[in-house]
Amino acid sequence: MREIPGAWRRAARGAGLLAADGTSVPTIFAEMSALATHTGAVNLGQGFPDEDGPAEVLEVARAAIAHGVNQYPPGRGMPDLLEAIAEHQHRFYGLQLDPHRNVLVTAGATEALAATLLALVDGPEDEVVVFEPYYDSYAACIALAGARLVPVPLRWPDFQPDIEDLRRAVTDRTRLILVNDPHNPTGAVFERDALEEIVRLAEQHDAVIVTDEVYEHLVFDAQHVPIATLPGAWERTLTISSAGKTFATTGWKIGWVSGPADLIQAVLAVKQFLTYVNGAPFQPAIAAGLRLPDSFFTGLAATLRDKRDLLGRGLRAAGFDVSTPRGSYFTVADAAPLGATDAAQFCRELPGRAGVVAIPLTAFVTGEHRGDYATLLRFAACKRTDVLEDAVTRLAALKS
Repeated sequence: MREIPGAWRRAARGAGLLAADGTSVPTIFAEMSALATHTGAVNLGQGFPDEDGPAEVLEVARAAIAHGVNQYPPGRGMPDLLEAIAEHQHRFYGLQLDPHRNVLVTAGATEALAATLLALVDGPEDEVVVFEPYYDSYAACIALAGARLVPVPLRWPDFQPDIEDLRRAVTDRTRLILVNDPHNPTGAVFERDALEEIVRLAEQHDAVIVTDEVYEHLVFDAQHVPIATLPGAWERTLTISSAGKTFATTGWKIGWVSGPADLIQAVLAVKQFLTYVNGAPFQPAIAAGLRLPDSFFTGLAATLRDKRDLLGRGLRAAGFDVSTPRGSYFTVADAAPLGATDAAQFCRELPGRAGVVAIPLTAFVTGEHRGDYATLLRFAACKRTDVLEDAVTRLAALKS
């Protein structure tokens, strides 16, 4: 195969997708989804809903398309969506944003993260502190930006950061501290003392805090606390979220980043040369969604909490040890009681044994730490109740 030079190698290597022969390999998500299709297994691997979002949100998008909202929107985002995001941040968290200076609409949270990392990281001397396991795009984008990823481990079963680990990781070389809360893949919601320590360390070492809060409305037993609301945090924090998880519109790719005007301007300088703009007819629809009554948002969390409990009971009955998530779409289970020693191999065999697909947690960690997560699997609860019930019934075969 022809040798293709370029920065793609850094991105693939960072995400663990560069084979020994120098070629790129598919993600575990692609492999497991293909296996689900091939075997007819229930796919609890990838974190996307199998139900449509609120009818009133979908109807606004249809009306926008019908009425000609099909060309480039403004570069920062449509004014109504910018205003709706600012209203949302004030309504739920008490943050006061200027919608035209403190908010930027992006092609999902993934682009917001990529643009932020590429904008604020400046080469191999910079370090980005990340909580491990981590969403795979973090490692790819950090590597693409040429920086060094510094992991802080989250350990079974509660996956809370150890404060001493955090203090060792953050130094004067730290450019960014990247926080995903609620956390994918573990379902953890970070305790207040950890959030406060992140702010203190960022101030001490003059680092920027970047938060991925796409599961902000999927916290089960408390209210979500954005780091930007903590004392001393606002001036050095960029908050990222999106519509996909809240409104079951993952394919629309409408995200946003909010924060101090100078940091937003830096991110815009890069973002405008990535996608430029996106999703014109979807932007007014998400503005409408963000203005839905409180009952929609509380109902969202309550519904997924019930699904979490259903899945957790089924996993325990099948013989797994289970970490009970406090937020997000995901539940982590330990397959060691079922004889597993290699999570990836167990996941490849699971469709044949039980007709269910999961993702190994080793897909979310650096190579040198794979052994620490060797028997842990991630299951997604963001499916219809009947689908989860079917999956639970199938998983019972593991004990027979």
